[in-house]
Amino acid sequence: GGAGVATVMGNKPLARAFAWPRRSALPWRLWLERFQVALMLAPALAVIGVLFMGGLALALTQSLGYLPLIGRNEWSLQAYRQIFSQESFYRSVGLTLWISLASTVLSTILALISVLALQQWACRRPWLNFLFQLNIPIPHLVGAIGILFLFSQSGWLARLGYHLGLIGEPADFPPLVYDPYAVGIILEYVWKETFFIGLVLLAMLQAIEEDYENVARTLGANRWQRFWYVLLPLLRPGILSTSVLVFAFSFGAFEVPLLLGQRYPS
Repeated sequence: GGAGVATVMGNKPLARAFAWPRRSALPWRLWLERFQVALMLAPALAVIGVLFMGGLALALTQSLGYLPLIGRNEWSLQAYRQIFSQESFYRSVGLTLWISLASTVLSTILALISVLALQQWACRRPWLNFLFQLNIPIPHLVGAIGILFLFSQSGWLARLGYHLGLIGEPADFPPLVYDPYAVGIILEYVWKETFFIGLVLLAMLQAIEEDYENVARTLGANRWQRFWYVLLPLLRPGILSTSVLVFAFSFGAFEVPLLLGQRYPS
């Protein structure tokens, strides 16, 4: 018996013929390995496809006049003709673009300045990093209410100016809320998004090695040249990505303009 087994095992072609197939060579395992990432993402993609894309398709069909539940079975562009013929629509789009652009530019500039200052001070004062992140979990709606209490003509700053004799009455305080230039809305977005952009840029700045600045300093570059030619190009991907996110959010947000903005154009 032992000799026979040895003879069979010694014969490689015969041993290979009677051997069990390796698990990695099974077709279904190869198929799973090839589509592993897609299968792991399938549940999330299914939810996004059904809820988001389904809702988008439903909204599109309804905007084209197809509402079979109420007996409207004909397709029509009447809704688009009506909205594009209204002057208030273009005023609203212009105001929305102004709010988004101003909020994005101001937030990005302030975030960049804050991050560069924080880089110099945070090593000696670690608690500054903690303070810099305090408003991240605060919802925009809470921030909008704070702006309303602070900067409205009946708010705290107006009353403080009245008691200090800076203005004759609280109504003389400059209108920063419900104003035609949407200053209150922009203030809220800048207050909130500056720290969001700064948090991303701070992480990128901490990951950048100091060798780049040291080389530039050795070559005679001053502080402005080191920022413009070394740090800014390295931070540009983070600046662009966060700016796009802030612009898209402020362009599509609803609750802050509803609370702090004028009723016309809305």
